Amino acid sequence: MTRPAMIWIGLAALALAGCGASERDELRQWMQTQRAQVQPRVPPISEPKKFTPQAYTGDSEVDPFSSLKLAQALRSEAAQPVLSSLIAPELNRRKEALEGFPLDTMTMVGSMVRNGRPVALIAVDKLLYQVGVGSYMGMNYGRVTRISENQIDLREIVQDAAGEWIERAAALQLQEKTK
Repeated sequence: MTRPAMIWIGLAALALAGCGASERDELRQWMQTQRAQVQPRVPPISEPKKFTPQAYTGDSEVDPFSSLKLAQALRSEAAQPVLSSLIAPELNRRKEALEGFPLDTMTMVGSMVRNGRPVALIAVDKLLYQVGVGSYMGMNYGRVTRISENQIDLREIVQDAAGEWIERAAALQLQEKTK
């Protein structure tokens, strides 16, 4: 590089340095004026409520974990009739093939009479199954109670929110194939 070129580069650098300082000063002054003009508005905090301690009076009551309390609860439970045991699934029997599928994945595709008894044809996963009255199907211990030409009626045993076994009716209707 030649000497005059170096002098020009030096002068350009000095000029640029001088410009940057004035912009920063203007920015700092603007920030100070903005801070002075804006006043924060913070609502005052309300005073805390006075805490008044209460005396513990539970010493005179029956301990909930005492053996006396447990014995009373067991006696009252034994005196009540157990209705939930009247309705319960048969857990000891061998499960049938259609009990591994939910009802909404099953499709009734037809019905027929075999040996004087109605039989329904059920399609699941591209396989065809035959069910009769008394057969089990679905994942809620559903038992077939009636088969007509266009519907299968079931009685399912499910648990309610309290954990009690209840019966509920379900149906599977004939699904006609559309072309």
